[in-house]
Amino acid sequence: MPAAKRRTPKAVSTKDGLILVDREAAGDPRIVTVTLNRPEKLNALSQASWKGLGETIRALHREADIGCIVLRGAGEKAFGPGADISEFERTRATTKLAIAYGKIMHATLAAIRDCRHPTLAMIHGLCVGGSLEIASMCDMRICGAASRFGVPINRIGVIMAYPELSALIDLVGRATALEILLEARVFGAAEAKDKGLVTRVVADADVTKEAYEAATRIASGAPLSNRWHKKFARRLMDPRKLTKREHLEGFANCDTRDYLEGYRAFLEKRRPNFEGR
Repeated sequence: MPAAKRRTPKAVSTKDGLILVDREAAGDPRIVTVTLNRPEKLNALSQASWKGLGETIRALHREADIGCIVLRGAGEKAFGPGADISEFERTRATTKLAIAYGKIMHATLAAIRDCRHPTLAMIHGLCVGGSLEIASMCDMRICGAASRFGVPINRIGVIMAYPELSALIDLVGRATALEILLEARVFGAAEAKDKGLVTRVVADADVTKEAYEAATRIASGAPLSNRWHKKFARRLMDPRKLTKREHLEGFANCDTRDYLEGYRAFLEKRRPNFEGR
C-alpha cells in the first residue's frame, strides 16, 4: 500500500454526534468511514440525521485526497430501519412540513449519488426504508448473509417521491421496484442480491473485513480513473446522445500525471503512487 500523507480533516463529526467521520478505521487515510450514529434506535434516521449526512458528504466531495468513502450504521445490528417515525408528528405532520423534510432527504441522496469519490455501503443487519435508499445511492453495497431488506412504507401510508423512486428503478428496474413497494415485504440477503439491491453477500462476521478490503482495492486505483468512470456511468443513464466533446473526454486521462505513473509503474513492476493529478 503506497504511503499517504496524513492531513487535517476538513469534514468532522456533526455537533450532535449523529454522523461520525473516521479516517483511521480502515488503516488507510485514503478511506473515510462515515457512520450513521444512533445505535440506541438502530440508526433510525431523524431529520437532523438526513441533514448532517448531506452536509458531511458534500464536504468530503470537495476534498481531493480521498480514495473511497465507506458508509455504515453504528454497531452491527443494523445499517438502519429507515426514518424515525416517532418524530413524524413534528416533522411530517402536514404537506408543507413533508415537503421541507423531503427537500432535505432528496438533497442528501443526491449528494451521495453525485459524490465524485467512490462510495461503498457496509451493511450489517437490517437495512430498510430510507436506510436502504441511502445504501442504494452508493456505488457498491456489501452485506452479511443475515441482513434483511425492504421498503414497507405502504404499511404506514407513506409514499416514495419521484426522486427516490427514480433511483430505485434505476437500480433494480420498474417491475422489481414495484414488487418491493407494493408487497412491502422484508426479505433476506440472497433475494436482495438476486434483485440487484446489493453487490456482494458475505458471512456476517466478515462484513467489515470484506468492505474494507474492497475499499482498499478501490482506493489503490487511480482516483481520477475512478471519478471518470463514475461520471461516465451516470451520464450513460441519460438517453441524450453523447456529444463529440463527451466522446473525447474518454481519452482525457492521457494528459494526467497519474496515467504516466500508472503505465510506468506497470513496466517497472512496482506499485504506482497516484496523486490524483
